Amino acid sequence: MLTRHPHDVVVVGAGVVGAACAYYATLAGLSVAVVDRGPVAGGTTGAGEGNLLVSDKEPGPELDLALLSVRLWRELAESEDGPGGPAGKGGTLGERIEYEPKGGVVVASNESGMDALRAFAAGQRKAGVTAAEIAGGEVHELEPHLAPGLAGGFHYPQDAQLQPALAAARLLRAARRAGAEVRLGETVAAVRAGRDGSVRGVTTDRGRIDAPAVVNAAGTWGGEVAALAGVALPVLPRRGFVLVTEPLPRIVRHKVYAADYVADVSSASAALQTSAVVEGTPAGPVLIGASRERVGFDRTLSVEVLRRLAGQAAALFPVLAGVMVQRAYRGFRPYLPDHLPAIGADPRVPGLYHACGHEGAGIGLAPATGLLISRQLVNEEPELDMEPFRVDRFAGESGESGESGESGGPGASHG
Repeated sequence: MLTRHPHDVVVVGAGVVGAACAYYATLAGLSVAVVDRGPVAGGTTGAGEGNLLVSDKEPGPELDLALLSVRLWRELAESEDGPGGPAGKGGTLGERIEYEPKGGVVVASNESGMDALRAFAAGQRKAGVTAAEIAGGEVHELEPHLAPGLAGGFHYPQDAQLQPALAAARLLRAARRAGAEVRLGETVAAVRAGRDGSVRGVTTDRGRIDAPAVVNAAGTWGGEVAALAGVALPVLPRRGFVLVTEPLPRIVRHKVYAADYVADVSSASAALQTSAVVEGTPAGPVLIGASRERVGFDRTLSVEVLRRLAGQAAALFPVLAGVMVQRAYRGFRPYLPDHLPAIGADPRVPGLYHACGHEGAGIGLAPATGLLISRQLVNEEPELDMEPFRVDRFAGESGESGESGESGGPGASHG
């Protein structure tokens, strides 16, 4: 027999974006249920590096979203024992989620690359980003182990890093303290609507959850969840790999990447792209990325991609050439054609909201996304202009999750 669980809103997805939506919705006084077929951070979040970046974003709506998120992450990190106040153990959320405001360094190998970085940084500064040029002879003061002969780079002190699975878990923990219900291992089978077409909740493999609002925070499977509500959202998976080295002394102090990484992030190509991205972690291992390719949900381990990543990292940091790689993992970024997430109310289905399609920036953009969604849920003015993130802006487009490999489906792992 189906059971009823009345709530103000159901959040589909227990990744960091869904967790942030649940957290800010509870702060706004709403009764929240979070449902996910898998565990907390079982999808894209669990495969992320934890980057909170402004350095790779050109002026525009995504950078505005990133600047708001950088501020919110800092506020969350400074809160005692995590958001929601003390729970008797002391400490800050930042300590518990390995939050590091360490900054980023973008380097160029030649003068033409530096010219491109200068032009990029000039536009970012006008939007509120702090970017300091570093001469070629000075880059080693920030990163002593960088390769010799670099033309220079830029330092972005607003960039930061955290452990994404811990961040998602802590935000959900705070939401639970405020009364949210978190239902893991439960598959959403339908988004229910009333006779007037407005949302009435969801049906899962365990029963029914009644609510007048549903937030689609299903990450790479956001298009599948949208389809359950009868609307199209062209989210596609974009696969990426990360190498993890043996624990090392802190030989990489910042997030460091080559200038071509910015072009890869904004590219619409489905082909394989790799560019050196290297960063240390508080636990010791160095994380090495980044690759991008659209191959559907194909989880095959690509030796060629791993070889490229290792070679590019060693070229940037020669000291890594003799370091042991302990493991490699892959994940799927939720890609939308214009590289902007879909955030906010869906005018096609009253009561349906979307918070997905962040591609590789979801961890960094999560708190701003959750805050904006919560503002709409309680009919308050949002902090940013929501028009660029309109969820119905892709007229005539649809996501083909089965480009190759298996279809993910909304039950594969939300978040």
